[in-house]
Amino acid sequence: MAGEKFPKHNGSGLFEETEAVQEGGPGSANKIAALDNSGRWATTMMPPGIGADTTALATSEDLASGDLVNIYDVAGTPTARKANASDTTKPCDGFVLAASTAPGPAIVYLEGPIVNLSGLTAGTRMFLSAATSGALTATPPTGGGKVVQYVGKAVNATTVNFEPEQPIKLA
Repeated sequence: MAGEKFPKHNGSGLFEETEAVQEGGPGSANKIAALDNSGRWATTMMPPGIGADTTALATSEDLASGDLVNIYDVAGTPTARKANASDTTKPCDGFVLAASTAPGPAIVYLEGPIVNLSGLTAGTRMFLSAATSGALTATPPTGGGKVVQYVGKAVNATTVNFEPEQPIKLA
């Protein structure tokens, strides 16, 4: 629980109260770690190479939590936008778990579970939608010029395990 305090020996024979922290970084050195509100360690508490495979990118449009995104180049800057199976230049490269407003940065996940979804059936194969940018669908797109891209499998009613495959352009 954030804000919990613990005794800490101050080196002069006395104890002082110290507060547990939920975020890592240089300012948190030598402090007691606490789980975050989800009951997990914050990824900033982990050493490099441990944790989610993410990258912070500029965005060219507003993104909502759970959106599938395409990463593309804008004048030398890697940028995220909503992926869409109706546009062959917008295959799915990752997803976001938090909303962001363009041009602000978004944390793009390149692997892992897409959580906080709803209405899924465990075991269902999920595809990039051609009808709604950034969305998942259980029905693969059809029709010339669109792409079929498997993005993962529903593991329960609220989570898809993200494992994207190469998109296939329909003739």
